Amino acid sequence: MASATAVTAVGAVVGITGTGATTSNAQTVDTASTTTKLLDVPGTTQAQQVSSGVLQQADAQTAAYDAAQRFAAAEAARIQAEQKAAAEKAAAEKAAAEKKAAEARAAAEKAAAEKAAAEKKAAEERAAAEAASRDEERTPVTSGDPKAIARSMIASDAQYTCFSNIVSRESGWSVTATNPSSGAYGLMQALPASKYATAGSDWRTNAATQIKWGLNYMNTRYGSPCEAWAFWQENHWY
Repeated sequence: MASATAVTAVGAVVGITGTGATTSNAQTVDTASTTTKLLDVPGTTQAQQVSSGVLQQADAQTAAYDAAQRFAAAEAARIQAEQKAAAEKAAAEKAAAEKKAAEARAAAEKAAAEKAAAEKKAAEERAAAEAASRDEERTPVTSGDPKAIARSMIASDAQYTCFSNIVSRESGWSVTATNPSSGAYGLMQALPASKYATAGSDWRTNAATQIKWGLNYMNTRYGSPCEAWAFWQENHWY
């Protein structure tokens, strides 16, 4: 048997009222709406589950963001370290290349200096050998015609010709030729005349002594009688 309350509720829903009872439609609708809303509100357990899910999702998002930040920071640090290492490697390679180039230049300069020294020494040795050859006496002649004496003391025909060209113009092959203005004396017109003394004490009258001194002078100062002659042609003195 239904209770009076249940019957009254059902009667209200279908629009039936008891005698003397006046329940309005608005009240009926409000009662039903309120009942429906109460039925739709989740219970305490379900609400807790929803709240817990939202928190978990927020925590997961925060963790993902933190992980992304850490990864980005690590990646930036890695790139910076690689760039620093590359720069240091490039600097080291550049320094090594510059050092190697400097060593190569130093070695080249040393080699060039050694080559120049060797060439100079070889040239000096050749000059000495040529001078010795030029000064070689064919047949010892110490007196007589100055030209014959000179010819016997100079092995090369070309060098003798150059020597003769100078002596002819300086003194005309006169052993006692004297320049009245300067005092230059003898075959070679030495100035001062006492220079001849380095070749012998008889320099005033001995053609061989004067010629010996003259050959040594030309070879030492110019390299040979022909080089002395080339200078004389340009300057008219030697």
